[in-house]
Amino acid sequence: MRRWIAFTLLCLPAAAQQRYPVDWAKLEPEILTHFSSLLKIDTSNPPGNETRAAEAIQKVLEAEGIPVKLLSLDPSRANLVARIKGNGSKRPILLMGHTDVVGVQRERWSVDPFGAVRKNALIYGRGANDDKSHVVAGMMILLLLNRMHVKLDRDVIFLAEAGEEGTTSVGIDYMVKQHWPEIDAEYALAEGGSVVEGGAKARDVLISVTEKVPRGVRLVARGPSGHASRPITQNAVTHLAAAVAKAGAWQTPMRLSPATRTYFERLAGISPPAEAVRYRAILRPARAAAIDRYFRDHEPGHYSILRTSVVPTILKAGFRNNVIPSEGEAYLDIRALPDEDMTQFLDELRRVIDDPTIDIVPAQSSERPAAPPSRLDTEMFRALEKAGRRLYDAPTIPSMLTGATDGAQLRAKGVQAYGTGPIGPAGDGPLGGAHADDESISVRGLDKLVEYLWDAVIEVAAAER
Repeated sequence: MRRWIAFTLLCLPAAAQQRYPVDWAKLEPEILTHFSSLLKIDTSNPPGNETRAAEAIQKVLEAEGIPVKLLSLDPSRANLVARIKGNGSKRPILLMGHTDVVGVQRERWSVDPFGAVRKNALIYGRGANDDKSHVVAGMMILLLLNRMHVKLDRDVIFLAEAGEEGTTSVGIDYMVKQHWPEIDAEYALAEGGSVVEGGAKARDVLISVTEKVPRGVRLVARGPSGHASRPITQNAVTHLAAAVAKAGAWQTPMRLSPATRTYFERLAGISPPAEAVRYRAILRPARAAAIDRYFRDHEPGHYSILRTSVVPTILKAGFRNNVIPSEGEAYLDIRALPDEDMTQFLDELRRVIDDPTIDIVPAQSSERPAAPPSRLDTEMFRALEKAGRRLYDAPTIPSMLTGATDGAQLRAKGVQAYGTGPIGPAGDGPLGGAHADDESISVRGLDKLVEYLWDAVIEVAAAER
């Protein structure tokens, strides 16, 4: 029997990682060179100018014989698509990263935000975390597949997209509506997750499988104008202020979804005892309300994933200090649960505000579609779990992203999209994170992100022989 088992094990196909080994230490200088080059290209959105980044990537890929397409609604804002073909026996994998970045206030940075400055094992630059790390990872994976002549059951597609930061009409919306065959895939790997450090090692690998949907509104108050020396009860500013206060204080209903339930179950399994008790208690109706209040005061990220949230962010009213304005306006940033009925929700918001002088107007913005969460029973999710164990010795936890990504458009088309990310410290602090001043990523975090995505891709896409 033992001989038979040994013979069987010898006959099993070697893991794809073993058949296609990569010397990651040797590859690090190349990864850093490409990453630094991308960080130095200012693709602040607005205006974007993502074509500059797309052409830089095109030059690298085509130099090694990988064909590239630049597809654009606006010539200055191109999307890049490249593909390594497989035998077609399985549907493709899409690797995605966006080349545009949010703007900067240079005076608030300690380094040149487009200098790709490297110090203390960190690389600083706008887009370091969001999202040129995924762009360079996708580019490197295509280069490796090509160099190593990997035999694939699936095509592996790389999309370096424009317009993710608020102008999706030139990016993912354009690609979905006009060029869907170029990116149609069974699985997609993009931004939206993280590897959370706890002490000296990784605590868990968060993979976003769903996300909240931006559904912001404007509150508009109107009333008679007049001289500020004569108080009036119809003052638009007073009505607007009261409405904003009510909306901001509204504790919207808590609701668990299958994704958030699984998240808290798995998180409880790896957390210290006191935290584990709390995460299990949120799943029990008798204790959920008390834990929800705790989350509101101490763990805002967990509070947010349990509800459609309402946060006032902008106030506009008046033009002189001695004039009562006839109109005032506030913006409420509403992040809806994917299955939220927004007609009913806005009716409830009107009831909470309870002021007929306030109009609630849906904001005009890049619309993200609501979609079912990506599944946890797929070959790709299992590969991500395996890669997380191998690289980080940490469990994988599916999560709901409170922000928005272009994964929403893919899920709406039936793609199983998973949000991944680099290793970083625990907590909600903005230091060095996405959209923050002095945005940065560690060299280790960048290298491991590339290796992690490579492991998952090679596991799911490589032919057995």
